[in-house]
Amino acid sequence: MAEVHVIGQIVGATGFSEDSLFCKWGIHTGGAWKLLSGVREGQTQVDTPQLGSMAYWSHPIDLHFATKGLQGWPRLHLQVWSQDSFGRCQLSGYGFSHVPSSPGIHSLHCVTWRPLGGWREQLARAFVGGGPQLLHSDVVYTGADRYRLHTAAGGTVHLELAVILRNFSRYGVEC
Repeated sequence: MAEVHVIGQIVGATGFSEDSLFCKWGIHTGGAWKLLSGVREGQTQVDTPQLGSMAYWSHPIDLHFATKGLQGWPRLHLQVWSQDSFGRCQLSGYGFSHVPSSPGIHSLHCVTWRPLGGWREQLARAFVGGGPQLLHSDVVYTGADRYRLHTAAGGTVHLELAVILRNFSRYGVEC
């Protein structure tokens, strides 16, 4: 089977109005893909920027896949959360990015968004914290019902990924 190695890091995030940010991430693939090594999901530590506006995480990603075809190419699903001084967490943004299909080192910038909800949810978010969240996170990367959501822009998550392709021509998989 053809193999894909994804090695890199979630560098950090910029442009969020909140401080004390952390990121939950997951990798999603189609049915023809098998994860040989690595973990499908993870979470960074909380970082509060002291100088500048970038939250640095430098969270490693190391994945090794085997595949029978290109359908269902891996994509990273990201959720950025903020933590207040009382330890309460609230959603700051959803985002996703396809893993690049060409070998080499890539710098990715994944823009994020969050659901707004009605005026009551917005008022509660401003004073109490929390806010609306998606019931099914697959809406983030499928796009089927995403156009019906009222959203607000979040910040940008920065990633550095190295992609290594192996045995694609041997198994008749063309990229």
